Amino acid sequence: MDPSPTTYPLLSYVMSLLPFDGPAFNPQDPSATSSSTDPPHIVNQMPHLSSPNVLSSMIHAVSDVSQTRSFLQNLGPRPDHESVNMARSKLAEIVSSVTKSVEELGLCPRPLEVDLLEWRTFLVSEELEVRKEAGKEKPTHKLILQLDEMHEAYEKLLKEAEQRLVKIYENTEKVGVNSQEVEEEVNEDVAMVLQETERRALERVEFSGRRIRVLPQAFGKINGLLWLNLFSNQLKVIPEWITGFGKLEQLNLASNLLESLPISIGLLQNLKDLNVSGNKLTALPDTICHCRSLVGLDVSFNSLSYLPTHLGRYLGNLQRLRIQLNKIRSLPPSIGEMSSLWYLDAHFNELGGLPDEIGRLKKLQFLDLSNNFTELRELPNTLGELTDLTELYLSNNQICALPDTFGRLEKLMILKLEQNPLVVPPPDIVNQGVEAVKAFMDIRLHDKLEEEERKSSVEGNEDVQAGWLTCSSSWLKTHASDYLAVAVGAPKDTYLESNSDFI
Repeated sequence: MDPSPTTYPLLSYVMSLLPFDGPAFNPQDPSATSSSTDPPHIVNQMPHLSSPNVLSSMIHAVSDVSQTRSFLQNLGPRPDHESVNMARSKLAEIVSSVTKSVEELGLCPRPLEVDLLEWRTFLVSEELEVRKEAGKEKPTHKLILQLDEMHEAYEKLLKEAEQRLVKIYENTEKVGVNSQEVEEEVNEDVAMVLQETERRALERVEFSGRRIRVLPQAFGKINGLLWLNLFSNQLKVIPEWITGFGKLEQLNLASNLLESLPISIGLLQNLKDLNVSGNKLTALPDTICHCRSLVGLDVSFNSLSYLPTHLGRYLGNLQRLRIQLNKIRSLPPSIGEMSSLWYLDAHFNELGGLPDEIGRLKKLQFLDLSNNFTELRELPNTLGELTDLTELYLSNNQICALPDTFGRLEKLMILKLEQNPLVVPPPDIVNQGVEAVKAFMDIRLHDKLEEEERKSSVEGNEDVQAGWLTCSSSWLKTHASDYLAVAVGAPKDTYLESNSDFI
C-alpha cells in the first residue's frame, strides 16, 4: 500500500511522516513522527529535506496520495493476477449466457392471438428478467476488477506525486530554504516589481513556487495588472485589497492552503479565469456569482460539498467548469442557465443525480461524471437534450439504465460506462461501442412511444364507446320518460280496457 522506497524514494520518505494512525506530523520537529533517531539515507543525499518549510510544502503536495491510501486501506489489498483473471472469466461466462438466452427469446415465435406490440413488450420484460437474474452474480466479480483498477490508478498517482516532489525540491535548491532568506528574496522581488511599475505599466506577475505565506500589502499598489500567478505557495488568506486589481483577468491561486475566499472577490468584474484548485476550501462565497466575465473556473481538489445556489444564473459566459475531486452531493438547478458552458468535469464527487435543468446546456460537449461510486444511480431524461455532447464519462457509478432519450445524442463519440450494474442497454450492446448503444436506446424509445400511442388509442376508443353508451342510455331514458308521460295523460281506450283480459 505504501509507495516503494526503491521506485518512489522521495514520496516514500514523505509518506513515512504521515502514518495511518499516530501523532500528526510536526513540521518544526520532523523527527517526532520518525521511527528512527538516525536520518534516513535520502536526507543525506537531499539535505534540504531537513527543512520544516520544505517538508510542509511536500506533505501538502501529496495530500491526494494520503487520502487515496487511506481509502484503499479500507477496501483491502490489490487482488492477485489469478483472482482478476478468474473474475474476468466469470463475467464473460455470465455475458455469454445472457446473450444466448436473449437470442433464444428472439427466436420464439409469436402466437397468432397476441398483438405485435404486446409480444415485443413481453420479450423485453423477459429479457430484463434474464439480465436481472444474471446481474445478481456480477457484483462480486465486478468488485474484484474495480479494486484492481483502483490500485492501478493509485500506481499512476504515485508516479505523478513523485514527479511533483522532485520539482518542489529542485525549486528549493534554486531559491534556498531558510525562511528568512526566502522572505527577504520575496520582498526583493516585490520591490523589483514595484520599481518596474514606476517605469512602465506591468500587466503580468509570476510568483509561483515561492512559498509565499502572506501577500505584502505593497503588492496592492500595482495598477493595471491583468495576469497574476501565485500557484504553489503557502497562502492561507487572500487579503480583501486584492479587489484593487480591478482590471485583473487571470488569477491562479492553485496549490495553496486557502480555507476560504474573500467575499470581495465578486468585485473582480473583469476576471475571466480563476483557478483555486488544490486548496482547503469547504465553500465558495455567494459573491463569486458576480464575477460575470468568468470563462474558466477551476475549484477542483478541495472539500466543497455544494456550489452556490445562483452560480449559473449570473455566470452565463462560463465555458469551462472543473469541480472534480470534491464532496459535492448535488448541482444547483441554476447550472442550466450557463448557456456558454461546453466543458464540465465533476468526477470523484458524491453526486446522487443531476437536475433536470442540465438539458438546457445546449453547447455542452464534454461531461465527466465518473467515480461518484455508490451515489450516482440514475440520469434524467433531459440528458438527451445535450445535442452537442461528444464525450461522456460515466464509469464507476451505480447506473442501472441509461435514460430513454439517450439515442438523441447524435454527436456523441466517446462513451465510458465501465463498472456500472447496467441492464439497459445490456452489456453485449455496450461492448459494441457508442453507436450501438445509441441505436439500441433509439429503438427502445421508439417502441415505448408506439406502445404508449397504442394504449392511448385503446383508451380513447373505450372512452368513445363509453360516451356513446351514455348518450344512448340518456336518449332512451328521455324518450321513454316522454312516452310514459304522454301515456299517463292520454284518454283511456274503452276497447282495450274491455278486452284487457285477452292481453
